[in-house]
This record gives sequence, C-alpha cells and structure tokens, in this order.
Amino acid sequence: MAVSAALLLELGIILAVLTVLGTAARRFALSPIPLYLVAGLALGEGGIAPVPAAGEFVSTGASIGVVLLLLTLGLEFSIGEFATSLRRHLPSAWVDLLLNAIPGAIAGWLLGLSGVGILALAGVTYISSSGVIARLLGDLRRLGNRETPAVLSILVLEDFAMAAYLPLLAVLAAGGTLLHALVGMTIAITALVVAFVVSYRWGQHVTRFVAHPDNEQLLLRVLGLTLIVAALAEFIHASAAVGAFLVGLTLTGDSAQRARTVLSPLRDLFAAIFFLAIGISVDPADLVPMLPAALALAAVTAVTKVLTGRFAARREGVARPGQLRAGTALIARGEFSLVIIGLVGSTYEQLEAIATPYVFILAIVGPVLTRYVGTRPVIRG
Repeated sequence: MAVSAALLLELGIILAVLTVLGTAARRFALSPIPLYLVAGLALGEGGIAPVPAAGEFVSTGASIGVVLLLLTLGLEFSIGEFATSLRRHLPSAWVDLLLNAIPGAIAGWLLGLSGVGILALAGVTYISSSGVIARLLGDLRRLGNRETPAVLSILVLEDFAMAAYLPLLAVLAAGGTLLHALVGMTIAITALVVAFVVSYRWGQHVTRFVAHPDNEQLLLRVLGLTLIVAALAEFIHASAAVGAFLVGLTLTGDSAQRARTVLSPLRDLFAAIFFLAIGISVDPADLVPMLPAALALAAVTAVTKVLTGRFAARREGVARPGQLRAGTALIARGEFSLVIIGLVGSTYEQLEAIATPYVFILAIVGPVLTRYVGTRPVIRG
C-alpha cells in the first residue's frame, strides 16, 4: 500500500504545532482549546499554511474526537443518577431554549431572513458545543464539581432537542413539506428515548458484553460499540455525541474505570484534532464582513447562557460561584452550530456571514471566560 509523503509530513507538522500550543497553554494553567482553534484557522483554506493532504484525515478524526469526548464524559457518571438530574432540569431546558433561541430569531428577523433562515439562526445561538465543553470540564478539573451535573443535563437536553430540530430544519431548507419534517422528528425522538430506556433498564447486560480482562479487547469492544451507536444516532438525524454519551453512562464498575484509562490517550489525540478541524472549516475572510454584528450577538447570548447556567445550577443547590462556573461553561458554541450553517448557509448568505464569526468568537471566548470565573478546581459535596 502506497503511503502519501505529503499526508505524513502535514500530520507530523500538525501534531508538532499542537504539542507546542498545548504545552504553552498548560504552562499558564489554561485550556489549549482556543489555541487549537486559532491554529486550525491558520491551517485551513484561506489561512497562512493550508494542509490539503491532511484534510480528509482531520475531518474524520474530528468526528471520532467528539464521540470519544462524550463517551469518556459519560463514563464518569451512572445512568441512574443522570436520569434523576435530567428530570430535575426539564424546567432548565425551557429556560435555555427561550433565553438563547430568541436572540438568534430576533437577529434573523432584523437581517430580513425568511422563516427558515430565522429558525436556523435561532438554532445557532441556542445550542452549546458538547465537544468543547466536555474537554473544558476535564481540562479545568471540574468533573467532580457540584454544578457539573446541571451543565451536563443542559447539554444532553439540548442534544435531544437537536434530534427534533435538525430533521425539521433539513427538510424545510430543502423545500420539503411540514408533514415530512414531523415524521423525521418523531422517528429521531422515539429512537433516542428507546435508547435511553434500554441503557437505564438493561445497562448491566451491556457492561457484561464489553467486559474483558485484556485491555486491548476492552478497548476494541467499547470503541466498536460506541461508534455503532453513534452512527445509528447520526442516521436518524440525532446526535452522535449523545449516542456516545449514553454508551458511557451505561457502563459501570471496573469496566468503566478501565475503559477511562485505556481510552484517555486516544481521546486526547482525537479531541485535539476535533478542535483543529473547527478552525480549519472556517475561512478567515468569512469572519470579517459581519464581525461587529456577530460580536454584538455573541455578547448577548454569552450573557443569556450564563443566566441559563445559573438557573440550572441553582436547582442543584449550588452557591453563586458554582452558578457562574456553570453559566460560563455553557457559552461555547461549536460543532452543532456549524452543522446548522452547513445545512442552510449556501441559501442564506447573510446567515452564514454572521453565524460563522459568531460561532468562532464564542468557541474561543467561552473557554477563556470559563477558566477565569471561579478558580477553585473542585467543589465536592
């Protein structure tokens, strides 16, 4: 089998750059996410040093990265405890939707977009980035914080909402009928509910299936199962991320602990590729025309996400510093917003012009704000 020298060289350069940036970030106790995003901007089309040969690998690696991030996050919790947290945070989900979708809808109306364009921009401002936030919580050692279940509940409920929203938007953007869109929504939501119930009631059988004393076998079984579930979730226009998260929640005991250990290096590699890919997907020239409007919208929806996080964390009985940590953790937008832009951006150029810099601004600013709001790494109890 022939090996592409250009591919190997570009991947070597990419990993060397990520190494330098990651080392610099950790020296100052920062998350490397913003630096990886900026590096991607420089390495993408329109950047100062494009990497065309590595493009396909980076795109594929990004998909694996977000799956691994949510899988390992799910391994930190039990599905019983998380089901209780989800029920507690249904009111938080409504607050999240109202506070964060409405600013996008208003912005779309002011830009003169049609109904589909307004719906799309509302989705862009509503949905936080599961991938960015999952890595961020780990980088800042906040997985054990009291506010973290509230943050994760919001993310999973948003992903459930996306299972209804994305089929609706895709069909309407393609000129399909409302009935067709409603059928797609129903299928996606039903499938996710069934998957959650199966994980809740029969998760111990899944744990027995993947359990094995050999680490290689454990890795292959867990990763294989996760990718299959993630693919099925994507097939029904749900979220690969929430599918992977459900697999992580399902696994318990020694198998979950060992899976975290064997998956961690793989997760860190592909997570870095995931953040790089977000930057590569953006042409720097696209960030300029609507930058002032994007900054204004980003400022408004950063505040509304903080309010959402505070409301959700207060329902967990968390004090004010933890509420602020929860709010700033939710600010980052990323992969879902870019998917929405991809669905309708070619038809609505104004939406793409404002949404692209908006996502990139919050993907960078969110992790920085999260780092400096509430400096204590772990608040247990």
